[in-house]
Amino acid sequence: MMEKKRILEEGLLEQYLSGELSPELHRIVEEALHQNSEVREHFDLLEADFERMGMEQAVVPPAQIKKALVKSLEKKSMVRIDRTPIWIAASIAILFGIATLWMFTKWQNAAGNLKVLQEQTAELQERMYTIENNYFQTSLQLRNINNPNVVPLVLYGNQKSPNAKVVAYMDHKRKAVIVNPQGLPVLPTTKTYQMWSDVDGEMIDMGILSPDEELVTLKYIDKAESLNITIEPAGGNDHPTVEELISFVLL
Repeated sequence: MMEKKRILEEGLLEQYLSGELSPELHRIVEEALHQNSEVREHFDLLEADFERMGMEQAVVPPAQIKKALVKSLEKKSMVRIDRTPIWIAASIAILFGIATLWMFTKWQNAAGNLKVLQEQTAELQERMYTIENNYFQTSLQLRNINNPNVVPLVLYGNQKSPNAKVVAYMDHKRKAVIVNPQGLPVLPTTKTYQMWSDVDGEMIDMGILSPDEELVTLKYIDKAESLNITIEPAGGNDHPTVEELISFVLL
């Protein structure tokens, strides 16, 4: 029989636990464990250390994963075998599998949450840009309206649209026109409002008006004698429908 000293000093017990021994050395260590109490005592201590280290490094899985694993093991018949390094390898494999599955699940959840956060951040940034742009445009229009050179003109509705009321702000010096169309009644989606300038009897398009907008910048037309609003097909018209005239004001 191999000497006890060699077994202990050459680390054969450790290799036995990790399953690294050749068949011949494995048999020799097995015999020493059965015949030598000191070797057996040393092996028991070493085995306890291995188990303690395994528990310290173990990852506690979520309850649902642990439950599924236990249920799976209960379905299999249990076979009693002699204590060998196989159970250690199996335990490590199970712990590694559980830890890997848990970590992968956590990673998937984190990746999903990060993607949602990135999408929400991008949407918020887009909204902020829209708000800032609208604020800038509104502030600019308000400054233009409050300019001393601006002349406010009110266009009241005729019998065709008696509740209509539009305010146009004309700045002849800067050649600018800003209109507040919120006093216009809502039209069907197939219709729209359009403003025209009358120059020597010719009606020139200034742009489309929508009651949904607070302030609209339209085209300034030189030498205009009046401002006119008609109801036209959705998208506007290249010439005014005189029968659909609802308001006008002389300049």
